[in-house]
Formats: sequence, structure tokens, C-alpha cells
Amino acid sequence: MPISASEAAGFDLPETLTWEELGQLPGDIAKDIELWQGRVVWNRRGPMEHQQFAVRVRNALEAAARRAMREETRGKDERCWQVGTETNVFFTADKSTFLTPDFMVRRCLPRGADTFVGDTVLVGEVLSGSDTPKRRQWKMNRYAEGGIPWYWEVELDSGGSWDVTAVRAYGLAALDRAGLAVKPLRPALYVPVGEWEPDGPGVEFPEPFALSVTWEDLAF
Repeated sequence: MPISASEAAGFDLPETLTWEELGQLPGDIAKDIELWQGRVVWNRRGPMEHQQFAVRVRNALEAAARRAMREETRGKDERCWQVGTETNVFFTADKSTFLTPDFMVRRCLPRGADTFVGDTVLVGEVLSGSDTPKRRQWKMNRYAEGGIPWYWEVELDSGGSWDVTAVRAYGLAALDRAGLAVKPLRPALYVPVGEWEPDGPGVEFPEPFALSVTWEDLAF
């Protein structure tokens, strides 16, 4: 589970906020907050190195997206993507539920438009020491519930060398309820579809567009 506001040492925050109330908080506090059904979720930012890797992944994804768009017939909205880092992805129209992945890919939207799950095709997290297995799984489940097709993880060396130790890709799988005597706890979940380590070839993946990422692209 994520850290709640009450568990965030040094800040006296309410347990719930609206999007409008969040906007009234000081920027250096608001930037570290996500909302889930109005509940305040404290999203601690990692050190500068964490952000550097998120930017490197973003750059590699954007380069691949640009290549794919050049190769396709221009003007097809479904073949147009935008790539970003630390962009709020909203699950509800009132913005009471959103998460902020380290990097993401969405279908092309007008400049300044908010990003909702229906427009998002890939989200990813750079994992470091603060990402416990429970916290990691909680976020994966939420992204799956939102119907985002692809989820990525970039795992960093926990020993502090800041090297990438693995890149993993997950695809969304809907559970077939037909014939089941019990209702699944979660109607959709992510299943592993790719894993790469530095002692092997670079990252090659066909979705949401043809991806080719070398380890040099991700080197510290």
C-alpha cells in the first residue's frame, strides 16, 4: 500500500482532498501527492538519479514513437503518441482519483489537455528502495483496473550503484468470468510479457509501437 498522508512525517495533511483543494496547497507539497477516491496518497519522490532514469526511458520511448509515426500514414489519430514523465493520469472526471507514473505514453491530445486513463496506452515506474513489493503491487492493480494496456518497470540496483538491473513489460489481461463459480477479485490484471537484463540484448518490443532501446540509452 502507498503511504497515507497521516503517515507522511513532517506534514499535517487531511486524509481526503478534492482536486481543487489539492491545488491550493503549496507546490512543493502538492507535487508529492496522489489522490485515490479522494484519499490523500503520499508519493515520495526518489533522489535525482531516480528522475534521471525516468527521463532516459522517456527519451527512448519518444524516439521510438517518433520513428513509428514517421513510418505510418500521417493523420491517423490512433498512430499518434505523446510521451511524458511524472504526468498525472486521471481515473475519474472529477479528478478525485489519479496516479503519477514515472513515465507514460498517451494518444495525441491538444496542448494542455489533461491525461485520462482512456487516452493512456503505457505507464511505467522506476523502482528503487522506497518501492516495497506491496506498494508496487498496489499501483499495478490500480493501473490494470483503469484498463491501461501496457505497464513497464525499470529496476535499479538496490546497492546504490544506480545501474539498471532489469526492464520488465506487462500486458493487460481481462479475466474470463464465464463458468466461474466465484467472482474474480480483480476483473483485469497484468501478466509478464517481456523481461530484459543488461547481460543480454537491448529491449525490443512491438507494442504500443516498435521499440528498440539499447543499454547505452539507459546507462547511468
